[in-house]
Amino acid sequence: MAKAYLVGSGVAALSAAAFLIREGGFAGSDIVLLEEQDREGGSLDAAGSPETGYTMRGGRMFEVHFDCTYDLLGSIPSLDDPSKSVTEDTFAFHDDFAWNDHARLVDASGTVVASHSMGFTERDRVELVKCVATPEGQLDGKRITDCFSPEFFTTNFWWMWCTTFAFEPWHSAIEFRRYLNRFVHLFKTFDTMSGIYRTRFNQFDSIVRPMMKWLTEQGVTFQFGTRVTDLRLADGDALTVTALTLTRGGRTEEITLGPDDLVMVTNGSMTADSTLGSTDTAPVLDTSGSSGAWALWDTLAAKRPGSLGNPAVFHSSVQDSTWASFTVTTQDPTFFKLMEDFSGSEAGKGGLITFKDSNWLLTIVLNHQPHFRDQPEDTFVWWGYGLFPDKEGDFVKKPMRHCTGREILDEVLEHLRFEQAPQILDNSIVVPALMPYITSQFLVRGAGDRPPVVPEKSTNLAFIGQYAEVPDDVVFTVEYSVRTAWTAVAGLLHLDRQPPPVYKGQHNPRVLVEALETLHRR
Repeated sequence: MAKAYLVGSGVAALSAAAFLIREGGFAGSDIVLLEEQDREGGSLDAAGSPETGYTMRGGRMFEVHFDCTYDLLGSIPSLDDPSKSVTEDTFAFHDDFAWNDHARLVDASGTVVASHSMGFTERDRVELVKCVATPEGQLDGKRITDCFSPEFFTTNFWWMWCTTFAFEPWHSAIEFRRYLNRFVHLFKTFDTMSGIYRTRFNQFDSIVRPMMKWLTEQGVTFQFGTRVTDLRLADGDALTVTALTLTRGGRTEEITLGPDDLVMVTNGSMTADSTLGSTDTAPVLDTSGSSGAWALWDTLAAKRPGSLGNPAVFHSSVQDSTWASFTVTTQDPTFFKLMEDFSGSEAGKGGLITFKDSNWLLTIVLNHQPHFRDQPEDTFVWWGYGLFPDKEGDFVKKPMRHCTGREILDEVLEHLRFEQAPQILDNSIVVPALMPYITSQFLVRGAGDRPPVVPEKSTNLAFIGQYAEVPDDVVFTVEYSVRTAWTAVAGLLHLDRQPPPVYKGQHNPRVLVEALETLHRR
């Protein structure tokens, strides 16, 4: 029987393994995941305890048209109720805890801003429509700032859009255009965020753990502490992998492939070289040890210049792709009570809150509790991030990236002007995370910089994850990773059943009318 070797164990690789079984008829025992870290999940991580503090580098949002994701997770039983799928559990949670944000934006005085209006001038509207209508090929190498006047970046729309999806003005106009088209149906509810879905717990507990349980039951093998350093390619024009070189336990090994074996590579990593701080220490940026995901892609791209992408475009501009997040753990309910009164929403229903005038462009969110599956009832966890970690804080006079967890929390509390700030500070554990490549998939690029999922003339090699190219769909989403996995399996196995098409709301007249009405709100 053919075997499949998957490099990485993030959601793309987990999904590929599931699709190989479900769509490709593979036995789980013929699937091997090779992971250089000592844990699964990739960027969908979450860990910690009430004593040491919980931590998660980020949290992904969903919406109703994540068709590949819901199709896949519809096959995976929920850990809470095996009679339900993960998809059914996610939809049920949304029904009970849909977001309805009443405090999406907060100004410099600590006052909630009326964000129903997008704050556009006619020039802003024209520039936005022009960007959406411009063919993608004409935006190669362009930044968002190349398409908009400076005033656009002071609108309510921009503050909400960039902090929902983590865009920065210097990011790729191509990716920004894709997001505008892909999520045009969310325009009408963008101020309340009611079109956004969340999982019941963090994504590691709600998605990775049930997928791991199901795959393990199917017999899939996970080899941790295993770094794939090279793929041997056969001579000739065809792209055929004949062997994998890997290191583990200080030794180099080689796996020789059979004629029908498959290889799927997660090329690149948006959370590579991430570092954590603590309440009293700041995280330290260190990119000196390149991760296996980036190093392997560099090696492969050099073997077939021009056909396997250009990884340097994404990992060589750390100053343009770094930002910091933080996770706060407390057994004191004071902050949650104050925030529920301030925002007008109970925890889990309020959505994102952005301090639009903050130098760090801070955003926080109070998740539904418990947010971790093993979280005690008397423990509360919330999360936030800043898009400009190199700027000096408004109150803490140092860059966010150099701040301890306590200093970051102090900055947030100063913006909120809570009198109980000293009590909250003393009773909180804050774990900051610094991520040098977190928005690297948004960096300025051109056609061909991301390789196709199944490259031209490939017989057994596919790329999966955020740095493989899927026309029309948007990176930095779970949906994108799942779609690349399904595309890889269907392409390499020449299956009739293909992934569902990317949702294109811009072709729906009703959606367009609603979006235009939203652009003209006052």
